[in-house]
Amino acid sequence: MKSPISQFVQDKRKSLKLTQVDLAEKSGVGLRFVRELEQGKETLRLDKVNQVLDLFGCEVGPVRKEVIHE
Repeated sequence: MKSPISQFVQDKRKSLKLTQVDLAEKSGVGLRFVRELEQGKETLRLDKVNQVLDLFGCEVGPVRKEVIHE
């Protein structure tokens, strides 16, 4: 099963009628990186993921969860 980010990138790329090669060139990452991202590789550099997501006006980062103590 793909991660939500992987599915999002693939869906956005296809909706814009971009090939993986196009996406790699426009975002400044390698084709291999785009393929690994869309396949859901778990260990990718966050800065490069954000380079790709920037084309779609998005970014990812850490989320802090608030712990409620009773």
